[in-house]
Amino acid sequence: MSDTKLIFRTHALRRMFERDVRIQDIRDIIDNGEIIKNYDDDMPYPSKLILGYAGGRPLHIVAAENEQDGEIIIITVYEPDADKWDAGYRRRKKE
Repeated sequence: MSDTKLIFRTHALRRMFERDVRIQDIRDIIDNGEIIKNYDDDMPYPSKLILGYAGGRPLHIVAAENEQDGEIIIITVYEPDADKWDAGYRRRKKE
């Protein structure tokens, strides 16, 4: 996927700026991260929640794949809250 075109939604760019996340961090996580949830019914493209690390900091990326045009759309990026996620950041804690 390293040569796949990345498309950034405005929301994702804002969050990246606020959270000091670089485009290379996103690329690395897309290429090497762990898909922890699939949203197959999302429209117009199925999306997924991807867990990865940037400089030791856990990040979640929500991305959709437009296979027809060979692009991945970055919807949002955030650092999972340890109070809301399990120790591995793979599952939400029960409330």
